[in-house]
Amino acid sequence: MNLLQNIDETRIPRHLAIIMDGNGRWAKQQGLLRALGHESGTKSVKVIIESCATLGIEFLTLYAFSTENWNRPKLEVETLMKVLINSLKKELTTLQKNNIKLNAIGNLEKLPKSALRELLDVIDKTKNNTQMTLTLALSYGSREELVNVVRNICTKVKNNIISLDDIDDSIINEHLYTRNLPDVDLLIRTSGEHRISNFLLWQIAYAELYFTDILWPDFKEQDLYEAIISYQKRERRFGKTSEQIK
Repeated sequence: MNLLQNIDETRIPRHLAIIMDGNGRWAKQQGLLRALGHESGTKSVKVIIESCATLGIEFLTLYAFSTENWNRPKLEVETLMKVLINSLKKELTTLQKNNIKLNAIGNLEKLPKSALRELLDVIDKTKNNTQMTLTLALSYGSREELVNVVRNICTKVKNNIISLDDIDDSIINEHLYTRNLPDVDLLIRTSGEHRISNFLLWQIAYAELYFTDILWPDFKEQDLYEAIISYQKRERRFGKTSEQIK
């Protein structure tokens, strides 16, 4: 059964974020090296990107590599960076064909020069695309992001660029990596883990959370549709009562 027909096209989440978890466990189940799990995960990335573009999702943010991931075994980190470079080269055609703009957030300067160079090249070549913005969270940690926000705002207050009384939600938003993105509507995490893992802590304040046991390399279109159908069944109140929403 194709679940696509059960999706209400008028209630598609504007901003979808995904914690793509389970590549290593998937590889272990197959008797493969963890690195091969990451390579297999890129197939799901391609499928989900194209499915989101078809659904009309405007913003898709993928948690590709966290600040904590630098602590993984050296071989795995090196493999992840190679997978990133190869994927960017390979998927440029897909991004252009689907009119998708690439964006990246995180401490990008920590990336290997070859990976950063390829990333910036694809960002530049897709900068005029308008159908969907695909954001890769790379060397990203939400706590680090928020610490940087506090430092930058404090510096501006100290230099009389802004006053203490000016600081509000909008000022904080302007200093986030995601300043050009709306808040997250739906956050999906694969692999059965039920935690946020330092991902977009400010931006998911009112996001709907969806957890699935499916490992990322096995997550396909129908699984995405299930998550969106679940999202559409929920009442988003943003602190108000049901009666106020109705």
